[in-house]
Amino acid sequence: MAGLQHRWPQPKITTHYTVHPRDKDARWKDVDMERFSDETDVLVVGGGPSGLSAACKLKQLANEQGRELRVCLVEKASEIGGHILSGACIEPTALDELFPDWKDRGAPLNTPVTEDKFALLTEKSRINIPLLPGMPMNNHGNYIVRLGYAASEILYHDDGSVKGIATNDVGIYKDGSPKETFERGMELHAKVTIFSEGCHGHLAKQLFKKFDLRKDCLPQSYGIGVKELWEIDPEKHRPGRVEHTIGWPFDSHTYGGTFLYHLDEGPLVAVGVVIGLDYENPYLNPFRELQRFKHHPSIEPVFRGGNRIGYGARALNEGGIQSVPKLTFPGGCLSGCSPGFMNVPKIKGTHNAMKSGMLAAEAVFETLSDENHQSPTIGLEPSVLEEKIRSSWVWKELKACRNIRPSFNSRMGMWGGLMYTGVFYVLLRGKEPWTLKFDKPDHKHLHKAEKFEEIDYPKPDGEVSFDLLSSVALSGTNHDHDQPAHLTLLDDSVPVQHNLALFDGPEQRFCPAGVYEYIETEDGTSKRLQINAQNCVHCKTCDIKDPSQNINWVCPQGGEGPAYNGM
Repeated sequence: MAGLQHRWPQPKITTHYTVHPRDKDARWKDVDMERFSDETDVLVVGGGPSGLSAACKLKQLANEQGRELRVCLVEKASEIGGHILSGACIEPTALDELFPDWKDRGAPLNTPVTEDKFALLTEKSRINIPLLPGMPMNNHGNYIVRLGYAASEILYHDDGSVKGIATNDVGIYKDGSPKETFERGMELHAKVTIFSEGCHGHLAKQLFKKFDLRKDCLPQSYGIGVKELWEIDPEKHRPGRVEHTIGWPFDSHTYGGTFLYHLDEGPLVAVGVVIGLDYENPYLNPFRELQRFKHHPSIEPVFRGGNRIGYGARALNEGGIQSVPKLTFPGGCLSGCSPGFMNVPKIKGTHNAMKSGMLAAEAVFETLSDENHQSPTIGLEPSVLEEKIRSSWVWKELKACRNIRPSFNSRMGMWGGLMYTGVFYVLLRGKEPWTLKFDKPDHKHLHKAEKFEEIDYPKPDGEVSFDLLSSVALSGTNHDHDQPAHLTLLDDSVPVQHNLALFDGPEQRFCPAGVYEYIETEDGTSKRLQINAQNCVHCKTCDIKDPSQNINWVCPQGGEGPAYNGM
């Protein structure tokens, strides 16, 4: 009985209808829940590089054959690109194919890479590593760039095939009850739906389960990228310079690296860290690792006297082809970073995302053109996409680098990964006859807090390093505070009873936006979890790294979230 008194009562944190259904809530009894609907031939969910490429390619194919084809694209940001965060140093391969005349059209790729630097850092020194042709960090020929309505629910036909999506309802109080301004979302029905949500899409997660799309692949592995945009002293600016480092501030068993790109504008530089989410230490804080990195003796001078103008964070896929799921299902397909086509050693995914979107468009167009597959009452499956992907340069590229990321998960950690990369990737071009595997999902790699001591991160100086909340303010993040938190918990008691008790509340550190906060209860005898949902930058890290897998990220009202401008 004493144990029960310790556990209960727990404050109610989650009020979202995905956890607390409205049909069991008397406050919704007399609310009109009818939704209007619209029809389209192809529906694209997500306005990132893959979704936009798919939509453009579909219209190109239709125009070439003189066909009418209605294509609808749904994007959860308030404007296209508002939630996109990239390095961003891109390979123009896919862009060359989609728009061969992109230079004449004035595409804003104005900063070709002119100088590559790669280094191994220790706490106080720097060891430069020469970049030879064929090494994954060789960026010559690439370019340095600055890169709605939310689809909240998947709709299905009676036969179980995907029918389309529904957009989010708006006008709901934080306690889950309807406001006077409540407005039902609308339904969008399509013959085929392309899901291009980006890394760890909240609808793709549901598709993986419903159609068992991951049964023949390994668990996806992820990283988190934390990035800042700076305006620096013009005398320190080197347009076209690309720098990457490994080593410090990470230990040898934490997969991580940094980037520093000098853009042609400004004078602007983009700086960031990428850390594998299979790290073990619950006290690791990705945001503070970036702040610490900027104080390295070889890095700090770049930022002294500069002005930080942007901040953001995003999870990214690191599993490679071992973790790519089945791409098609009745009624639709996956493309881009939703299934995961990032080249991990290059830290590049835009070109592969674009190409996968273009191939998805080709597969969908062929399926719609097949008269034997026409049906107004079932969703069509563009099955040919699987073969198109596997016979493309995307698959060839990912197959060559398939073993680099898992090679770091050995007893030798970073040193083993570096040796493997040097011997097999550079010399054999990834033609070794075996494939290394990931042993378990990222959240299962986290160890209990009792095995570690807290990391002594330096206090921010307000010139080169900064606190978290002032950083989040630079992301342009905005949410209506009076709506149910979209960071939902399957069980409100788990954070305190499990995450805090065993791992010292790692969500308050791995979240790069200060969403999760453990605070003292009013009587001062214990702690409770507070979710500051308005801070969320939609990185999805919490959904991935939560050791109890109790957090489920769902969409807030459409148009909310970060407002990245050239991030």
